[in-house]
Amino acid sequence: MAKRKFKYIYGPVSSWRLGRSLGIDVICRGKDRVCSFDCIYCQAGKTRILSDRRKVFAPTREIIEEIKTLPPLKFDYITFSGAGEPTLAKNLGEIIKEIRKIRKAKIAVLTNSSIIDRKDVQRDLRLADFVIAKLDAHNHSLFTKINKPVKKIKFDNIVKGLKEFKSRYKGKFALQIMFVKENKRYAREIAHLACGIKPDEIQINTPLRPCEVTPLPKKELDKIEGFFKGITYVSVYKTGRKACCMT
Repeated sequence: MAKRKFKYIYGPVSSWRLGRSLGIDVICRGKDRVCSFDCIYCQAGKTRILSDRRKVFAPTREIIEEIKTLPPLKFDYITFSGAGEPTLAKNLGEIIKEIRKIRKAKIAVLTNSSIIDRKDVQRDLRLADFVIAKLDAHNHSLFTKINKPVKKIKFDNIVKGLKEFKSRYKGKFALQIMFVKENKRYAREIAHLACGIKPDEIQINTPLRPCEVTPLPKKELDKIEGFFKGITYVSVYKTGRKACCMT
């Protein structure tokens, strides 16, 4: 029997943060990649359609049908990620609810945080077991330099949204910080802001997958870890190892 090609799901893949992860791409536009950011380090390449508008990109029914036809597989999470920003999918919450009916696996969402200040987005994200949100800067100037967002997206609104979401969310909440040469000198300020949001975990990252940006060496990332005090973190160079921040 020929191996079936899936349009919306991929993997399972090995993830340093999620273990064995079955991915779902709810945007799925191929070369016409849709995202609210055009990050300088994105492994998927340049964003073709820069937008913060929520709409249905992939029908819920088609995604669920693909999941139903999966062979028996072992994985730790079903993860909403892919080449675009998953919270742009207006039916994200609906898809999560439908998956709950047919699968017992935990559900994770990787978000760039761009529209997390919106109530409908927060409502959808609260349905997941684990939300990993991006925070690569400590002010609007650095934010625009690294993440290159849709112009009307404001950094202060993102920070406000992260705090609001964390205050009501019952699942596990992590902040992922991608350190590159453009923001490494501000690691102390970023750490201060991130710790103030009080996530359950901070993920210290640098782009190890092929992209247009050179990753920071382990020695530099080890130094950055010292700025995260009193909170649990994981580091991409120390895969799977959690530790309390150094005092």
